[in-house]
Amino acid sequence: MKDTITLEEIQDFKGKYPKQLWYLFLVEMWERFCFYGMRGVLAFFMVDQLGLLEGKANLQYGAIQAFVYAFTFIGGIFADKILGFKKSLLFGGIVMILGNLLIAASPHDFFYYGITLSIIGTGFFKPNVSSMVGELYHESDGRRDAGYGLFYAGINIGGMLGGAIPIYLGKNYSWSLCFLSAAIVMIIGVITFLLTKKHLAPIGNSPIEHYAPKKRSLYETAVYVGSFVVIPLVYIMVINSDFTEYFMYTMGIAALGYFGYELLMLKDGKQQRKLLAAFVFIFGYFMFMAISEQSGGSLSLFAKDNLSNKMLFFHIDPNVVNNSINSLYVVIFSPLVGLLWIFMAKRKIEPNTVIKFGLSFVLLAAGFFIFYSARFFVDADGLSSLDVFALGYLVYTLGELCIGPIGMSVITKLSPKRLFGMMMGLWFLSSAFGQFAAGKLGAEISDANTGTTLMSKLIAYTDGYYQLALYSLIAGVALIVLTPLIRRLMQEVK
Repeated sequence: MKDTITLEEIQDFKGKYPKQLWYLFLVEMWERFCFYGMRGVLAFFMVDQLGLLEGKANLQYGAIQAFVYAFTFIGGIFADKILGFKKSLLFGGIVMILGNLLIAASPHDFFYYGITLSIIGTGFFKPNVSSMVGELYHESDGRRDAGYGLFYAGINIGGMLGGAIPIYLGKNYSWSLCFLSAAIVMIIGVITFLLTKKHLAPIGNSPIEHYAPKKRSLYETAVYVGSFVVIPLVYIMVINSDFTEYFMYTMGIAALGYFGYELLMLKDGKQQRKLLAAFVFIFGYFMFMAISEQSGGSLSLFAKDNLSNKMLFFHIDPNVVNNSINSLYVVIFSPLVGLLWIFMAKRKIEPNTVIKFGLSFVLLAAGFFIFYSARFFVDADGLSSLDVFALGYLVYTLGELCIGPIGMSVITKLSPKRLFGMMMGLWFLSSAFGQFAAGKLGAEISDANTGTTLMSKLIAYTDGYYQLALYSLIAGVALIVLTPLIRRLMQEVK
């Protein structure tokens, strides 16, 4: 069947955004509901329902999140080389639905089995939507940052709803309903994609579609079958966090080796330097995630026991706040921050991308200093202020807005088109290592609590947040100091 629209026609759109961006926005929004819904209940469910100790729950949370993002690297490669973005996304979405339905059938019995399917499904789904957004634009199109900004808002609308609704359903109604809600919205996302994918025309088609049908079918079937063959292996590694370490270190060495190979194959010094610059951003993102990704782990457990349910003039579940307020802030402040950059650019005072990365760490440090200060706002019941907690998240989110929307955009700007999937996968793999490190940091914070009272837990957790704030501040200053060197690597890319 002939494509009804060419890539040139898609990229030659009028106005601020191509219409295809809105379709991908909706697909990603529903997938992020499913993802953030799962993320927001992981540590809470493992402690409250499965009876894990908090330190162990943090390690398993980090392991699960690490596998989710590690598989985006693998999924990105298979999409680049065999499936194409469209087929990879569809397959991943179906596997995610099956995972959530399995847990919904019996949360306590099938939790880890369903999580295993969700890990594999997200790996095939997640990197491909982001990569297709990049292909909607010419390489020199200055509107790409704005497109990723809108796309980022879609991620966070889904994250906000997913962070609030599943945990609320689980705590107040039933855990089966919690996981069923994630499955239902993922079904909506897959249907949305099926109804709108024709408008993407050649974007996301299989890179081997010129092969003979029998040969192409053999390659694709091998990927699908292989994905299910590894289920027992992933399951074993998820329930035993020691195995996760071996997997992550092996994965890290293999990914660095593959990146090095692709770097050498370019044989173009200018392009090699740009790819090295992209790697610097990827490493910076790893550090950011290692510090910031406490929201589903230690911050979730802190909200569970140490926060009052009063925020401003109303009462609200602290875990709902913890899971969704970051995304709410992103939806509110992302356009405002975008307007601020435009205002500063017109006056030629906009900070460059590297400075923005450094600034993100400084603001992240300020957010964790505020989380630390929660120890000074304890009420008569031994509970700290939810208002202070929400303020910490506001500053933390402003830091995220200096790195999140521009991160994916700068990776696609610095990477050759044929390496989009691999580099986007590497971006998410850095997040996998960040999540893994975050789980270890969260476990150390939990293990520092040697007492049995709420106050001893509050002191241990806030001490940990103070340390994270210091790490973040040091990283931010280092990035800002190294700005001239990184800018030289970036060449003409702004």
